[in-house]
Amino acid sequence: MTQPFEFGFVRAAVVSPALRVADVDFNVAEMLASMRRAADAGASLALFPELSVTGYTCGDLFYQTALLEAARAALRSLARATLEIKLAAVVALPLLQDGRIYNCAAFLCGGEIVGVTPKTYLPNTKEYYEARWFASARGAQFTEIEIGKARVPFGADILFRATNLTGCVIGLEICEDLWAINAPSGDKALAGATILLNPSASDDTLGKAEYRTDLVTHQAGRCLAAYLYAGAGAGESTTDLVFAGHSLIAENGTLLAMTERFRFETQMALADIDVNRLLNERAKNTSFATQTPHQKYRTVEFELPPPRVTQPYVLRRPLSRLPFVPNAPEKRAQHCREIFALQATGLAKRLKHIGAKNAVVGVSGGLDSTLALLATLKAFAALDLDRQGIVALSMPGFGTTARTKSNAAQLAAQLGVTFRVIPITAAVRQHFRDIGHAENVHDVTYENAQARERTQILMDVANQINGIVVGTGDLSEIALGWSTYNGDQMSMYAVNAGVPKTLVRYLLEWVADAEFSGQAARILHDIAASPISPELLPLDAQGAQAQSTEETLGPYILHDFFLYYMMRYQFAPRKIFFLAQQAFQTQTDAAEYDDATILKWLRVFYKRFFSQQFKRSAMPDGPKVGSVALSPRGDWRMPSDASAAVWLKELEELQG
Repeated sequence: MTQPFEFGFVRAAVVSPALRVADVDFNVAEMLASMRRAADAGASLALFPELSVTGYTCGDLFYQTALLEAARAALRSLARATLEIKLAAVVALPLLQDGRIYNCAAFLCGGEIVGVTPKTYLPNTKEYYEARWFASARGAQFTEIEIGKARVPFGADILFRATNLTGCVIGLEICEDLWAINAPSGDKALAGATILLNPSASDDTLGKAEYRTDLVTHQAGRCLAAYLYAGAGAGESTTDLVFAGHSLIAENGTLLAMTERFRFETQMALADIDVNRLLNERAKNTSFATQTPHQKYRTVEFELPPPRVTQPYVLRRPLSRLPFVPNAPEKRAQHCREIFALQATGLAKRLKHIGAKNAVVGVSGGLDSTLALLATLKAFAALDLDRQGIVALSMPGFGTTARTKSNAAQLAAQLGVTFRVIPITAAVRQHFRDIGHAENVHDVTYENAQARERTQILMDVANQINGIVVGTGDLSEIALGWSTYNGDQMSMYAVNAGVPKTLVRYLLEWVADAEFSGQAARILHDIAASPISPELLPLDAQGAQAQSTEETLGPYILHDFFLYYMMRYQFAPRKIFFLAQQAFQTQTDAAEYDDATILKWLRVFYKRFFSQQFKRSAMPDGPKVGSVALSPRGDWRMPSDASAAVWLKELEELQG
């Protein structure tokens, strides 16, 4: 049975419980019920709002001995319950110590009060009067308090480290602490906290929820951490204030989950936090590495309760089968517009720098060459160059289909670029005779001879017109080495080098709809729907293409998934396999791939990625457009002869 801890996942819950102001028994009962519900849902950690034991809006009732003693007794009761429920929880309450009342968050686990963090920044303006009742953590002259018979660590300098999950370090701050210029969470992140918790009681006013969401999400991004924020619910509303129960979970700048607002009944949001991913982000971030916290922190250890795992385990976090492609149409269109502009601008700068007014693009009627042609057209427009200076060169060979050949010709006519056709069959047959290769032997020599012949033509035509060759290969092909060395691998500028295959189709469809209409748009949509093939093997008796790239190489939807998680987060094969299971086996609208299929193509991915680095070491310049790039001069520095043994061994263990 899969244990999420194995891959660094922590399922956490943020709760906005039903509440009655100053009714400790009612509030504790609701919190206990929520803790059980969270544990039943597989959570290991739960966060409750600020002063949730008593209610935040108690006012001068905070001075009442009865309320303070009831809250202190409730804390012990809640702590004991964590042992039976098997859940770590953060609850918040007022605590009287040495004649001062502190607004506190208490970390509970294993039946004990592990530690208590008091609030540092006390708002005392407009609707807030906290300084009337509470003392700041800065004034505390002690590091422990006595609760029952236990001595409990106390202070804003405490971090909580899970002994059974590497990198799981929890830091607490309370409500206003986050809104301060120097939020304590930033310093705690530098000290090692990967999960930041904020019990809060922030009332709602017009527009505040959006600001709060941005604040939480941005703080998670700034701290390279997960940020959990539990907001007081509607039951807290009284007199002039309305509380909406706004609770959120964010991870490194991405919102993972959020509760429904303006509900009186308990609301809960759950998400799986990826601690390994956060550690990897920090390891790569040189700014993080060079900063140190402003103060020293005490570390209190605890054992995080493992989740109640049910089979199959389904992750509670966004997980797309197409990690390079945004799900939301609006965001996808925005990304496509940005990528297209990056491609065109990069190429335009190269043309401008060398003074070239002509360019050659080998067009096949396929996805990649069409995108390269469109980006070249955009670059020429940016430089106010005559589009007739773009030579769209069709080089039909043994495997060229009527569909792709026709689409290439029609599109060139619609775009108004120069179109040339130079068949390669005669030249390649002569080459076969020269090297003594039988034409009926359809091996790698048969295929690569065609690719190199085309490159020779492209380069020589570029010389004829005093222009450059614009490369067409995409990021996925570069990762897998799916190109002919000194063939289609080479160009003067690889305009598609940063675009993965699964995104190319969406880019073409976006360009068709956003930049064109009529016949041109129809042709582009037909190209986007064309099968992926290098068209190097002879056609069948019906004139159809018998060669499919994905039948040989594997589905690009899988390879791009593998590439993203290997390159973006450096995940090990075991974790990538787990994520692929989650993406392709637990989502009802997903293409299904069983374990054997995923492992088969994952093995192909690693073998090709490692064996084909020598091609990447010699790849042309091309624009970086996303967070994954493979240029040896930029994001990826890998020896050409590195061994894949460690990665393949892990896959063998999975298959065994």
